[in-house]
Amino acid sequence: MLSNCRNYISIVMLVLAAIVVSAPLAFAHGEQINVGNNRASGPVSLTSAQIKALGLQTEMADMRPIARLLGVNGAVATLPDAQANVSLRISGNVNAVYVNLGDAVRKGQKLALVMARAVGNPPPTVAARAPIDGIIDARNIIVGQSVGPDTALFHLSNRRRMLVIGNVYEEDLGLVKVGQAAKVSLLAYPDKTFSGTVSFIGTMLDPDTRTVALWVLLDNPDNLLKPNLFARADIVLGQKEAALTVANAAVLEANGDKFVFIRDGDNYDRIEVGTGTEDSQYTEITSGLVPGDEVVTQGAREIYTLWLTGGKLEAEE
Repeated sequence: MLSNCRNYISIVMLVLAAIVVSAPLAFAHGEQINVGNNRASGPVSLTSAQIKALGLQTEMADMRPIARLLGVNGAVATLPDAQANVSLRISGNVNAVYVNLGDAVRKGQKLALVMARAVGNPPPTVAARAPIDGIIDARNIIVGQSVGPDTALFHLSNRRRMLVIGNVYEEDLGLVKVGQAAKVSLLAYPDKTFSGTVSFIGTMLDPDTRTVALWVLLDNPDNLLKPNLFARADIVLGQKEAALTVANAAVLEANGDKFVFIRDGDNYDRIEVGTGTEDSQYTEITSGLVPGDEVVTQGAREIYTLWLTGGKLEAEE
């Protein structure tokens, strides 16, 4: 059996090479390419050994909730009203510094002590205090440094809530509204999704990029969101509570046709489908499938290669 499986894999590799020479393969949904006009007519028949060798995986088409989304790329930022510079109205020398970069402080907390340049023995000292709850994200002084009224001693930011600031294209502007829900993903935390709300849509169109600014407001209870992290906000334009869906990886596209492969025992049939809404995991199927159809989610491209060559390879178990 081992020898037969090796022979089968070798045959598949030769078929793949032949297809690459004559025409590109079909890729996962959204990566449409041309493969020529050759069409097979029957299903692809595989033995259990061949199925295992190709690492095929399947999943049932099922009714699931799905949202219609608009993707907006942007970056995390602090709210404008949730940050503050700390300065004093006097000139003097820094006598003591009580906090360091990254420290969390409370409103009114003593941050530094400055000895004023004024007559007195000893000269009067003035405490610099935090104007808001927040994090020290800039410390601009050291002990003994001379400072004046125009010196920003510290910068604080309150990160309890953060923004994702992005841009929406002119043609999509009519789709977005303040108050819409958004699902935010970050490169820094690929396994997490953050929930937010559209809080602001700009009033001016950038004439160069043809975009308008859009803000998404997010809670940040675990302090994971940090300024300037790259983010993608998927704005929820609409929601269907029950739609027939399959995994995105199941849908292939070639020559303008979208299709999946359905498992029927050891046979795999190519079925053309109509698609609707797509989110990060699932694609809505509007025609071609019914709930319970078992579709290939891993290995569909390899089956498509075999389908192009006639749909069947013989191998013993």
